[in-house]
Amino acid sequence: MLNNSKQLMQDLGKVVSLSSISSTNPRIDTGNRAIVEFLANSFESLGFTCELIPTGGNPEKLNLIATLGSGPGGLVLSGHTDTVPLDENLWSVDPFSVTERDGKIYGLGITDMKGFFPIIMEAVKPLLNHNFKEPLIILATSDEETSMQGARTIAQLGRPKARAAVIGEPTGLQPVRSHKGIMMESVKILGQSGHSSNPALGHNALDAMHSVITDLMLYREQLKERYTSPLFEVPHPTLNLGCIHGGDNPNRICGSCELEFDVRLMPGMHVDTVREEIRDRVKKVVTPLGLTVEIEGLFTGVPAFFAEQNSALLKIAEELSGNAPINVAFGTEGPFLQELGMDTIIMGPGNIDQAHQPDEYMSIDMIDPCINVLRKLITKYCLV
Repeated sequence: MLNNSKQLMQDLGKVVSLSSISSTNPRIDTGNRAIVEFLANSFESLGFTCELIPTGGNPEKLNLIATLGSGPGGLVLSGHTDTVPLDENLWSVDPFSVTERDGKIYGLGITDMKGFFPIIMEAVKPLLNHNFKEPLIILATSDEETSMQGARTIAQLGRPKARAAVIGEPTGLQPVRSHKGIMMESVKILGQSGHSSNPALGHNALDAMHSVITDLMLYREQLKERYTSPLFEVPHPTLNLGCIHGGDNPNRICGSCELEFDVRLMPGMHVDTVREEIRDRVKKVVTPLGLTVEIEGLFTGVPAFFAEQNSALLKIAEELSGNAPINVAFGTEGPFLQELGMDTIIMGPGNIDQAHQPDEYMSIDMIDPCINVLRKLITKYCLV
């Protein structure tokens, strides 16, 4: 059974219950207003001053900045409030309700990463009667799983600012020194539909997409040869063919087809360069076939992340967690917080191998250690 407060379990249940799916498909995207408003009310009840910041002009997409204390310096604890889409049929439990079983808590977003916010609340409660000499700032963002527009909005505003920032992505409480970058692309091929009995009656977009995919797979292998780094468990770039949509019936020539994919960038790779290479390759494949192709970046991309050289926060996190720094393959909002001038690392409860899949869970034995580490970080950066 969970040994932490009943309120913590209730709050974990609440954040999981509030759907906040972000997707490039607007029919699936639910926005994050409900969870941000819940978090704002929760942190206000603890004495924080809260500000809701719209993201990209969409009223259902919000960021939250919750501040306790004032002045320069202090600590930002940051996380995203959105989750990836899901197929409920693949879950053995209700994804929108926490289920405690065999030392684990299950639920969509429990690890990646809505569960981080109730853990912050639990960490700060015993410190509320202390004098905060420097501010504690909670940042909750939108759309990390798609465009990272929430973090981009924050960076454009130039706030919040503090001495240090911890992004609570699931790292098994191992402080992250560096991570790969990420970009997401869309290729849409427009052909001409017609009766399938005679291929000459149209131009099959799905056939053309097959050629594009073949070339992208070749490009993937070439990237592996060009870029390697022993820092990462997967020591080369990856290109993942994520989803494809095309056609409307088996007996019709496919009139249009769209592919979406991502690229995980190694140090030394630049988003704009890779994007231009992809555009050139795709056009060379499709243009001779007499079809139209539209190539679009689904978002502007995130570069690889490196903690500051001789980062004080990284050293403190290593001492408090008892874990050596690591390097990871997944991307985060770290570069945007670094852009604001903060000593930034990534460290949080849960493990990334539980994210983005059915029956996502957080091991209960990670919760108390995370609370203790966060409490000590808050004390060091805000109270002492």
